[in-house]
Amino acid sequence: MEWTGAAELIDGDLEGRVVFTCEHASAALPEPWTWPNEDRWLVDTHWAIDIGAADFTRRVAALMNAPAVLSCFSRLLIDPNRPLDSETLFRENAEGRTVHLNEALLEAERVRRIERFYEPYHAAVGSVVERSACDTVFSIHTFTDDYEGEKRHLEVGVLFDDDEEPAYRLVQHLADAGFRVAPNEPWSGKIGLAYSPVRHAQQFGRCALEIEARQDLIVDDTFAGRLAEALASFFS
Repeated sequence: MEWTGAAELIDGDLEGRVVFTCEHASAALPEPWTWPNEDRWLVDTHWAIDIGAADFTRRVAALMNAPAVLSCFSRLLIDPNRPLDSETLFRENAEGRTVHLNEALLEAERVRRIERFYEPYHAAVGSVVERSACDTVFSIHTFTDDYEGEKRHLEVGVLFDDDEEPAYRLVQHLADAGFRVAPNEPWSGKIGLAYSPVRHAQQFGRCALEIEARQDLIVDDTFAGRLAEALASFFS
């Protein structure tokens, strides 16, 4: 395991079938960035980090002896699972409130964050995928069970863009394992919300999949263990 500043790299079998990524693994604001007082309510919420995603990524990577790349900065600083032209690359609003960290950003500050975090993160992912024999770049994310007042009962979503066949096989595999699962929910990879795995999979001719696991469930050891075992069996 090592850190590049923008990414945590977990060693694994480069001859295996999968490379894991976790774009929203951290709530950290590396120096010299700090949270404005008005944004303190965001710290450690689902707006700043995919709760439980990092621990689950490490767990399933260890189970499968698979390499993984995890972000070391908050998605509110810059979101590496968005293209550079995305309106939410630097999120300006959350629950109808201004995100002061990103209020009226100057172009120089945007470029600074891209060069310090976004580009090194993607360089790290690209390097691992290129060196691997994997057939799948697999991204791990989590979603809140209560999104701005909307209760969600889904347990796991499988996001994809062009790779429909393996995505639907995974949906069926997880359903057979007893999970409440749906394709392209609660977000859709068809509208760019699985940007990072799709980017690197397409670059190197691999398949791209992303899961979204519900946050209140993935922090439960039993649920996380069942899901990790199900993913391991899918790739066995």
